[in-house]
Amino acid sequence: MRTALVLLFLLALAAIPGAVVPQRGIQPAKVLEFRDANPDLYKVYDNLGLFNVYTSAWFSAIYLLLFISLIGCILPRIRVYLRALRAEPPATPARLDRLPESATSSTSRGADEVLDAAAALLRKRRFRVVRRDGSVAAERGYLREFGNLLFHLSMLVLLVGIAWSTLFGYKGTSIVVTGKGFSNNITQYDDFTGGGLFRAGNLSPFALTLDAFTVRFETGPVQTGAARQFTADVTVTDSPGATPHREVLEVNHPLTVGGTNVHLIAHGYAPIVTVTDGNGNVAFNGPVVFLPQDGNFTSTGAIKVPDARPESLGFQGFFLPTATVDAKGPHSLFPDALVPELFLNAWAGAPKKETGTPQSVYSLDTNGMTQIKSADGKPVAVRLKEGEYLDLPDGRGRLTFVGWQRWAKLQVSSTPGLPLTVGSIAAAIIGLMLSLFIRPRRLWARAVEGEDGRTLVEVGGLDRADARTGLDDEVAAVLAVMDDPVEDDSATTTSEGMK
Repeated sequence: MRTALVLLFLLALAAIPGAVVPQRGIQPAKVLEFRDANPDLYKVYDNLGLFNVYTSAWFSAIYLLLFISLIGCILPRIRVYLRALRAEPPATPARLDRLPESATSSTSRGADEVLDAAAALLRKRRFRVVRRDGSVAAERGYLREFGNLLFHLSMLVLLVGIAWSTLFGYKGTSIVVTGKGFSNNITQYDDFTGGGLFRAGNLSPFALTLDAFTVRFETGPVQTGAARQFTADVTVTDSPGATPHREVLEVNHPLTVGGTNVHLIAHGYAPIVTVTDGNGNVAFNGPVVFLPQDGNFTSTGAIKVPDARPESLGFQGFFLPTATVDAKGPHSLFPDALVPELFLNAWAGAPKKETGTPQSVYSLDTNGMTQIKSADGKPVAVRLKEGEYLDLPDGRGRLTFVGWQRWAKLQVSSTPGLPLTVGSIAAAIIGLMLSLFIRPRRLWARAVEGEDGRTLVEVGGLDRADARTGLDDEVAAVLAVMDDPVEDDSATTTSEGMK
């Protein structure tokens, strides 16, 4: 037990870096920022595994040692408990008056009669009772040790559940534009983290389509702009060939498909644009996801048109659902799309050869590109309302702001050990309650017939847990059923008066 407590303390200490240092599996961008800001310290942290605390060798070693220690602690106690369950209550002590609570009396009733009465009362109070050698031995409270063992077994199962979820679980996010779909495979995720034993074949083969996304904000004078409703109407296909069915997805009300949970965690706007290149061909047409930067959904993003010819094109800037321009510059006054406008600057450059190197879809890499300028030499900065367009200088093409759509960010996760983890926590609470509130107690009663025809009665009790109350009441109750019955004088007088 001491070893288990020391290891549990070490596990808590080992988890501290995981809460302080950014973790690759959770915050990969933060890790890169730390590397750029602290290159020397980054190397030290990386060598120590501080960016992957929960999968590091030293954390796993503590975890496994705690697991083994708990097993070594529990198994001997289970054997002792099983022997105690089969054993009878201990023999009656020779000196009951030395117990913490004891009482004596004498009665005119026979020894067998009073012992039968004591045994009946104790059985009624859920004691295990044994008659032997002119005495009664009784014991109860076996569930206390059972609760203690249940608590420790639950902690062991909890570790198994956590390990199961960590090794085989996964979590990823994907932004889905209204009218578009999501299929549960690796290529559909914007970011993805899987356990050490996770395989792509473990993904549940479901698909969904975001049919509509309803958003409502407060327009009254109190809490103006506060969120009031986010509801996603989706069509779900549980597996290939299955019949699609409609579902409603809301914040804190996830959708469960084949053991996989789909949460709604964010939303925003995707302006719809059409880009015609310098050759007169439509090089791009569709929605582009912009990321909100504040509570009024001032959103930033980039429109990349690598297939434009003779030059590739790119645009970056803001989408403002309720646009205004003041001393602060362009920003949104309200989160709903009341006055949607698009603010962009434009870039052009020679077409690049595709290398397969991943790039962020939310920012424009301007290496090898030059900012497009107007005839007066100033950079092109455009402000477009729905339906408006911009003709780029020198016949480079045209950008049209067609409209906008909403997008929803979905978190898809699977924690296969979650039922086991939750069940073990519930069992641990039950076990803890049993160990705290069950009173293990022993009572003994002895009856010896004297030469004067009266029977000497002795009762003693012992609590097996400290700071318990009620033992004196138990002893008094047993003594009362063994003593002579108390006659009711008032009842006798009434009876004689009636005669």
